[in-house]
Amino acid sequence: MNHELGKPGEFPYTRGIYPDMYRRRLWTMRQYAGFGSAEESNQRYRYLLSQGTTGLSVAFDLPTQMGMDSDHPLAAGEVGRTGVAISSLADMERLFDGIPLEKVSTSMTINSTAAMLLAFYVLVARRQGADVRKLSGTIQNDILKEYIARGTYIYPPRASMRIATDLFAWAGRELPEWNPISISGYHIREAGSTAVQEVAFTFANAIAYIEAALAAGLAIDDFAPRLSFFFNAHSNFLEEIAKYRAARRLYAHLMRDRFGARNPKSMMLRFHAQTAGSTLTAQQPDVNVIRTSIEALAAVLGGAQSLHTNSRDEALSLPTEESARLALRTQQIIAYESGVTNTADPAGGSEYIETLTDSIERGARDYLERIDGMGGTLKAIETGFIQGEIQNAAFEYQKAIERGEAIVVGVNHFRMEERKIPTFRLDPAIEQAQIERLRQLRTGRDGKLISERLQRLEQAARTGENLMPRVLDAAAAYATLGEISDGLKAVFGEYREGA
Repeated sequence: MNHELGKPGEFPYTRGIYPDMYRRRLWTMRQYAGFGSAEESNQRYRYLLSQGTTGLSVAFDLPTQMGMDSDHPLAAGEVGRTGVAISSLADMERLFDGIPLEKVSTSMTINSTAAMLLAFYVLVARRQGADVRKLSGTIQNDILKEYIARGTYIYPPRASMRIATDLFAWAGRELPEWNPISISGYHIREAGSTAVQEVAFTFANAIAYIEAALAAGLAIDDFAPRLSFFFNAHSNFLEEIAKYRAARRLYAHLMRDRFGARNPKSMMLRFHAQTAGSTLTAQQPDVNVIRTSIEALAAVLGGAQSLHTNSRDEALSLPTEESARLALRTQQIIAYESGVTNTADPAGGSEYIETLTDSIERGARDYLERIDGMGGTLKAIETGFIQGEIQNAAFEYQKAIERGEAIVVGVNHFRMEERKIPTFRLDPAIEQAQIERLRQLRTGRDGKLISERLQRLEQAARTGENLMPRVLDAAAAYATLGEISDGLKAVFGEYREGA
């Protein structure tokens, strides 16, 4: 076959976006963490940094993701469960207490409320005396995949796109080193998609964001170099390596040929990878260490810029400190002992890898052409096409497991009597303490000032004014996440699937 290879660091970047890849600089080793209160999460971050983590990755609880304060009736029982509870600037100040934000790269997995959480983060950095123009990190801010695969949306899709685009434009001016979006295939794959669908639907979303930014008057080469992506590192080792290569090549052509980008950095696909949570099993959890190792190695051989390795016990609970350390050590062994970092593209030139790369790119292109024919990504989401394709793929895989055609070690083959392992336990008193702190915050604020700033935010939402300065103003006065979210909801409304 006529494989379009090229050299590492050269268009179309099939073999990596840098000539030397990891010989020049290793990937950023992140560990996704956050639970309970800001204070407890702060202690875990400090521990991970002491153990060699080179970037923080913040997990938020469901109320925070959904725009609810910790004392909202629907938040009961969920405060601090899937991540850290952040209801105001005061919580963010506690979360990063003693951690110099100018010196650490931070990734925040947050979407519907991304504007609020980034505002809190920037305000904390300012109060530390940091030069915010030097802040580095990523905010996920990928709302479209929430309608497709995950469900933590608040506003209707078109209003959500407005908020995401305002964040793009503002960050481009104020935070030049920050990635204002991480367009996520991870959750698409976790919902059951194939590798081809993960690439295709991620790029369909990317096209929608790029078109929205262009329609808002931004120039492609002004914002494209700061776009970043988030992919799954799944269990089919060779297919995953090929997937990353295909994604890089397809993206380079999309940016140059479809959008007319001229800056080479606009054509370079920069991505974070996380090992696949959906492959972890509650049965024989120690075996998850092997799964994670294989998946992490695929991400490295595929050329990731940043990596998170899941912990062995995450099918049972939040990871213990010991499990999180072992997951980090997995990355460090790959980096320093395996030898795979000694050459830029160890897998390049393999006939099977290159054939798989071609096949995945071709399949993704076919999907993008179908979505274009429907009128674009928003139409494909609104009609349920993308969701239906993922659901069908997930259903077929589950049937293959039940028939024994797909083997999952410890689940449908090689079962054994289980032994209990220590798991993380969240103190139930944390929720009440968080609610009490929130009550005290409300008591001590300037209510008149907050009311004025929330009114200005609503006014900005009704016009074409960029929302970020108004969100920052409200956050600086200690308006809560829920109050800011509700202010936008009063203008944009709330999305109900199928309504």
